[in-house]
Amino acid sequence: MKSIISKNGLILAGFALVISAIVALTHQGTKEKIAEQETKQLLRILDQVIAADSYDNELYKHCINTNSQQFLGSSHDQRAFVALKGNTPVAVAIETIAPNGYNGNINLIVGIKANGEVSGVRTLAHQETPGLGDKIEIVKDNWISSFNGQILKDHKDKRWQVKKDGGQFDQFTGATITPRAVVQAVKNTIIYFERNKEQLFNGTARCGAKQ
Repeated sequence: MKSIISKNGLILAGFALVISAIVALTHQGTKEKIAEQETKQLLRILDQVIAADSYDNELYKHCINTNSQQFLGSSHDQRAFVALKGNTPVAVAIETIAPNGYNGNINLIVGIKANGEVSGVRTLAHQETPGLGDKIEIVKDNWISSFNGQILKDHKDKRWQVKKDGGQFDQFTGATITPRAVVQAVKNTIIYFERNKEQLFNGTARCGAKQ
């Protein structure tokens, strides 16, 4: 009887080891695929906010950590991707957060050329109302493209508001809070860039695609 129990125990133990190995291999394979997909998605977004033909480095790898509760909307580190052309910085894409969206945080990435001109803005994540606030997504509306080519004259530039507040940016019918939050966040990101331009362009790349 003892030998049978012992034999069954060994069989179960072996079975458990085999299952554990399969799970581990599956997890590793899935993890690599997820990381690959995240990198591809990141590249697509970066190419939307900084023209791919304007730089010649591996943009998603040339990344530094940024942190500013005041201007980037979070006390946690966020990423800034520096575009180089012949080792000369030409633009940067900065992750930022609009903390005052209608339903909470709106995660954005803002592309800014070396001269301070906005090259593109995209929404990364949000919880805004479908059919109203979600017009900040490029697949839902072209509104987010209204930032392209814009320049902030100074931190008191009154143009950087929605039209309801006397500025130049359209608001959405029935949803002013969302575009107002995004406009303010993009403006704050430009201010951050202007105040930290040297640090951003000369900083050592220390981060990459999120794991």
